[in-house]
Amino acid sequence: MFEKLTPRRPLPSLNGLRAFEAMGRTGGATLAAAELCVTHSAVSRQVKMLEISLGVRLFEGPRHRLRLTARGHALLAGLSPGFDALDAAVHAVRGHQDVRLAVHPSLAVKWLIPRLADFERRHEEVVLDLSELPPHASRKRGADVLLRYLDAAALDDPSVDVLVKNLVGLVHAPGLAPEAVATAPRLTAATRAEAWAEWSTASGRATPSGPARTLTHLHMVLDAAAAGLGVAVLPWTIVADDVKARRLTAPFGFVPDGGALAAIRMNGAANRGERVLIRWLREQAGANPPVGA
Repeated sequence: MFEKLTPRRPLPSLNGLRAFEAMGRTGGATLAAAELCVTHSAVSRQVKMLEISLGVRLFEGPRHRLRLTARGHALLAGLSPGFDALDAAVHAVRGHQDVRLAVHPSLAVKWLIPRLADFERRHEEVVLDLSELPPHASRKRGADVLLRYLDAAALDDPSVDVLVKNLVGLVHAPGLAPEAVATAPRLTAATRAEAWAEWSTASGRATPSGPARTLTHLHMVLDAAAAGLGVAVLPWTIVADDVKARRLTAPFGFVPDGGALAAIRMNGAANRGERVLIRWLREQAGANPPVGA
């Protein structure tokens, strides 16, 4: 009675489906490659092989501005919930006390990692797995919690836990004379290109007139400022240790920019391990207010 049943059609390569889903969700091969820990070319190759296997175009447009086709949108809509379900199932089997935290590199280097020994000493029951969060990502597959700065418009999301309101200030090496600040080179992070304009609006002060120097990440800008290469506008969170150790000075103090350092829960209601982590992050963020604040 079973001879006439149609066998299930074999699925395309799982690697190809995963590469396509990541590329479609993040908006490009570069961000997908960073999330999957493979090369840009590997993602592009897997997606091209998937297109050949399916016999359809999934992306269209110029190479550096690809967009999903109608069939690409349809495939992505079905794949993303499926991969989310697979990820949640595997994580549940491994145990709820493992927490996967994705964090911006600058926050990790200048704020989180120097404090992790305290977390591990106080919460041995929670195993923390760190990964890098791409600059503008608001979600990442495989993560339970994201740690990043958010603008004011994003703070009302029910999945967001505000850790501390964000304060920003102009900082520079102590050796820079006060009269030289107005014409000093302006150091800017490519991931936060609007920092100077936002600080000027929040503080009511003019930006220095020196040449702009752009670096990749906030922690690179911090190190460049400490080395005397210019002035920078940076969040208090990541400069606090350097200001208090007098490796940096903040002549105008720090002002709120409307945003916040926040934790974003990827799985709705937090489990016990995630609640422990978020409570500890909030405690750490609030334990070091600016001098005079």
